Amino acid sequence: MSTTEDVVTQPGDAVEPGRPVTVHRYTAAARVNHWITAVSLVLLALSGLALFHPSLFFLTNLFGGGQTTRAIHPWIGVVLFFSFSLLFIRFWRANLWRREDTQWSKQITDVIGGHEERLPELGKYNAGQKLVFWSMTLLILTLIITGLAMWDQYFGEYLAIEPKRIAALIHALCAFTIICVWIVHVYAAIWVKGTFSAMTSGKVTGGWAWRHHRKWLRKLAQHPTR
Repeated sequence: MSTTEDVVTQPGDAVEPGRPVTVHRYTAAARVNHWITAVSLVLLALSGLALFHPSLFFLTNLFGGGQTTRAIHPWIGVVLFFSFSLLFIRFWRANLWRREDTQWSKQITDVIGGHEERLPELGKYNAGQKLVFWSMTLLILTLIITGLAMWDQYFGEYLAIEPKRIAALIHALCAFTIICVWIVHVYAAIWVKGTFSAMTSGKVTGGWAWRHHRKWLRKLAQHPTR
């Protein structure tokens, strides 16, 4: 049997006996935090694309026109930064890389093929989820720094034109990358049945937890009730 000594559990994680067994995976606060972050990211992507190229300017209609879009885009970025910061505080320990994550990554063909029985037992998150988490962390941090560098209304006097141009290039590249990461994240949540509902209801079945995050479930089973 796999040891659970290094498995991180969080407030609200618990096993509720019954038929079927229910596993509490996310608290209401964590779910609200997640969806604020998600909505902010979508709004930023849409408003950012609207400002990126004239062919996408029609997207400004979603925000009340070009001037309004330009005004609120950075403020949505501030909301995203602080919302994700709370997520980071909540989940960073559970997303630290473990030995089994390296093995899971090496067996990616088994992951894609649905051969869960061949994979190592995992904690609360798999290697793919952890890569998304740390990618989002790096990208959002870079986006807020470069975004502030371009926010002329408040910080324009502190930087020359050349650094602002560099910041704009880095900002655009990171924005494109984070959109791609977001698409992968959403696709994976839909592809692995039960993952999406975990972030809406906060619960998964015991069978789902046993199949995908068995090491985490073993740890919770030591203290089965909330």
